[in-house]
Amino acid sequence: MRGKPDGGGDRYPLDGPGDYPVEEIAAAWLRERPGTPVDSIGIVTPLWRLAKLFADDRRRLLADLGVDPATLDLLSVLRRSGPPYELNTRELTRRSLVTAGAISQRIARAERSGLVERRTETDGSRAVVVTLTPAGHDLIERTVDQVLTRESSLLTSLDDGQRAALARQLQALLADVRQTLEGPDR
Repeated sequence: MRGKPDGGGDRYPLDGPGDYPVEEIAAAWLRERPGTPVDSIGIVTPLWRLAKLFADDRRRLLADLGVDPATLDLLSVLRRSGPPYELNTRELTRRSLVTAGAISQRIARAERSGLVERRTETDGSRAVVVTLTPAGHDLIERTVDQVLTRESSLLTSLDDGQRAALARQLQALLADVRQTLEGPDR
């Protein structure tokens, strides 16, 4: 059961940003289960909390702008592809990091809204090509600066050097965790 608006009920610890210090979480586990490895708590817990804060803030901003995160992702991938702002569904799936089914749903929703058009490739391959419409182009142009400006403003406590160092460390951690989880046996 999710927490009640008044703060009661059973809440998952990461449902809100919370101020529960990670040191207290680690100490409690060591007290209750001596020998339990708790070194990850000081890294993973803040990452989960940051991810939730960033995602919630982006969702609120996008709601104000009248676009959902999945549509923004689809339009962004097409816009970043450069003129003529079109990609086949296989490439859209690869660049969006979602399943083919999810891309299909996103395309259908965006097409109904007049943001993209799809057509079958003319080379006889039957590949489906998705193109950004003028309305889709206008929407992404209106939203991308607002989203990225907002997210940049959330990082103002870090100077340029700190941002670059953190970005490198996070990319290295991401690559290592991905390799560990996907490993040669998977």
